[in-house]
Amino acid sequence: MDDQANFESTGAHGQTPRWSLAQAVLSGLSLAALWALPLLNVAPNRLVSGQPVYFSSLLQGPAWGIAGLLAGLLGLALVRPGPWVFRATLAASTLLIPCLVWLAAIQASQPAQSQSAFARSALGGGFWLACLLLGLAAMDALQRLRAGPWLRLSALLVVVLPVGTMLASGVCDELSIMKEYANRPDVFAEAITRHLQIVGVALGATLALGLPLGWAAHRYVRLGQSLFPVLNLVQTIPSIALFGLLMAPLALLAATWPLLARAGISGVGLAPAVMALTLYSLLPVVRGTLAGLAQVPSGVLQAATGMGLSRWQRFWQVEAPLALPVVLGGVRTATIQAIGLAGVTALIGAGGLGAIMFEGLFSSAQDLVLLGVVPMVAMGLLADAFFKLLMAKLVMAHRPA
Repeated sequence: MDDQANFESTGAHGQTPRWSLAQAVLSGLSLAALWALPLLNVAPNRLVSGQPVYFSSLLQGPAWGIAGLLAGLLGLALVRPGPWVFRATLAASTLLIPCLVWLAAIQASQPAQSQSAFARSALGGGFWLACLLLGLAAMDALQRLRAGPWLRLSALLVVVLPVGTMLASGVCDELSIMKEYANRPDVFAEAITRHLQIVGVALGATLALGLPLGWAAHRYVRLGQSLFPVLNLVQTIPSIALFGLLMAPLALLAATWPLLARAGISGVGLAPAVMALTLYSLLPVVRGTLAGLAQVPSGVLQAATGMGLSRWQRFWQVEAPLALPVVLGGVRTATIQAIGLAGVTALIGAGGLGAIMFEGLFSSAQDLVLLGVVPMVAMGLLADAFFKLLMAKLVMAHRPA
C-alpha cells in the first residue's frame, strides 16, 4: 500500500485542507513554550530557587539550528498536507526532542564548572512542555500517515537512541536529575528491579484469573452480566483507599496463620500491592478476552466444527489464535495501568520507583520526583510500543494472502 493510500487528511466535504490546524497549534505552542518559559533553572544548591535560563538567551552556534528546525516545523504546518509533509513533520518533531536535551545538558555544564559542586541545573517548564507538544505533533503525524508498527518504532528510536547515548556518555551528568541519580545509583537499580517485580507478579496473577474469567463470560452470558458490574465497581475505588481496605484483612491473616507471614504475606509490602494491582487490571483483561472471542466469525467456527474438530480443538486451534490480537489489547492496557499504579504502592511499603518519587515529594526535591517518574513513563512507552508491534504482527499473520 503506497503513501497516498495510507494518508488521511481530508477535511469537510472530502476536500484536502490548505494547512494542518493541529500541527500549526502544536508547533506554535512549542515555540511559545520555549520562548515564554525557562529551558533550565540554575541554582547554587537544591534547597533554593533557581534563576531561569531561557531558550532565547542561548541562541548562538548550534542553538540557531534548533531554532531553525522549530521554525521549519511551524512552516510545514502551513503547507498543504500530504504524505511528504507529515513525514517531514515526524522527522523534525522527533529530532527536536534529543536536540533540546543536548542543549540543556551543554548549558548545565557551564554553571557547574564555574560554581560549586552543589550547583543544580534543573530542566525547566519550557523544556517539559515543548517535549510534550513535540511528542503530540509526532503522534498526530503518525496517525495522519496511518503508520505501521515499524515506522512507529523507528520514530521512538530516533528519540530514545540519541538520548540514551548522551546519558551513557556522561553528556547529561551535570543536569540535576542525573546528580540525584549519581547520589543513589544502587537505590535506583533496586527500585527499578522492585517496580518490575511488582508489575510482573501482578500481571501474572491478572492473566491467570482474567483469561479464564473472560472465556467464562463469553461461554456463559449470565456470568458476564454479573461479573462486569463488580469489576467496574473496583475501578471506581481510589487506589489508596483500596490499599487501606486490603491492609487490615491481610494483617489479620498473617497474625492468625504465621506460615503466611513467613511466606511474606502481611498488611504492608508486596502482598497488598499485588492484590490491588490485580484487581484493577482484571477489567481490561476480562473485557479484552470477551471481545476477542466474540469477534471470531461464526462461519469460521461452523467450518471448524464441520471439519470434525472437538470443542477444545476448535478453541485452541481457531478461536484463541483469532482472538489473540484483541486479547493482547486488553493485556496492553492492564500492563500500562499497572506500571503507573505500582508507583502508588510505595505508600504501603512495597518499594519501587514510587519510593523515590515520594521521597522527592516529602523533601520538596523536584528532580528526585522526576527520577522516579521518568522511568515509569519510559516503561509505559516501551510496553505500549512492544504490544502494538506484537499485535500488528499477529494481525498480519492472520490476514488472508
